[in-house]
Amino acid sequence: MARVKRGLMRHKRHKKIIKKASGYFGRKKNVFSRAHEQVMKSGQYAFRDRRAKKREFRQLWIVRLSAACKEAGVKYSQFIHNLNEKGIDVNRKMLSELAINDPAAFKALVQQVMA
Repeated sequence: MARVKRGLMRHKRHKKIIKKASGYFGRKKNVFSRAHEQVMKSGQYAFRDRRAKKREFRQLWIVRLSAACKEAGVKYSQFIHNLNEKGIDVNRKMLSELAINDPAAFKALVQQVMA
């Protein structure tokens, strides 16, 4: 039976991990075992933070909307409640963009919703 040497596949696997780890600090960029640990941990951070990013942006939109509502003389919670009651389906991202880029239109929307 022929002898199987695995050097080529090991080299390819190591090279792939080292490439992913380029830019890391210290030995984490060029020592395979350290690089592998860090690439695995980085993947966990990326997975976690893709979900956290959605939460953070929603919080940001709510804060912006709350400030714009306060300027218009209405509470954020009342504004959202009345939007739902009137059946106006505009998400918080678009409302926040409207409040920032076109305050007059946002105030008109507030007047329409609160009437």
